Amino acid sequence: MARMWNPPRLYRVVAIAEVITWTMLIAGMIMKYGLRLGETGDLAVRIGGGIHGFVFLAYCVTTVLIGVDQRWGLGRILLGLGSAVVPYLTVPFERWAERKGLLGEQWRLRHEDGRGLIEKLAAFAVRRPIPAALIALVAVSVMFFLLLQAGPPWEWFS
Repeated sequence: MARMWNPPRLYRVVAIAEVITWTMLIAGMIMKYGLRLGETGDLAVRIGGGIHGFVFLAYCVTTVLIGVDQRWGLGRILLGLGSAVVPYLTVPFERWAERKGLLGEQWRLRHEDGRGLIEKLAAFAVRRPIPAALIALVAVSVMFFLLLQAGPPWEWFS
């Protein structure tokens, strides 16, 4: 079971999920703005956008966790986070990271002590994946709820 959710597999799953949800959001936007389907388009954007927003946050959490565990450095972590902002870039980034050997086959912090607070939190996550996943799910859900309350990003500055 531990091998099932090693860094490469986990990162591939969230990268592909991010691409799928980008497609959902873009399809909804085409329905709303291109085809002008009114309420149907609005609903499609809300559903696709909501799912995409949740998966986006999950991808960000996963990128930081794997980046800390595999000692990527701030630049690579930011590059991974940035790949989620551009549609369909998460999979090419994940494939690049895999080819470069940045994902490892094992969780480093499962067997090493973390240095500093961030690595200690990451070590907790990889050593206790079920409680950590539940905590991450709650944290992502709270952030998702707060962002929903703030409204769509394109409305923040208007």
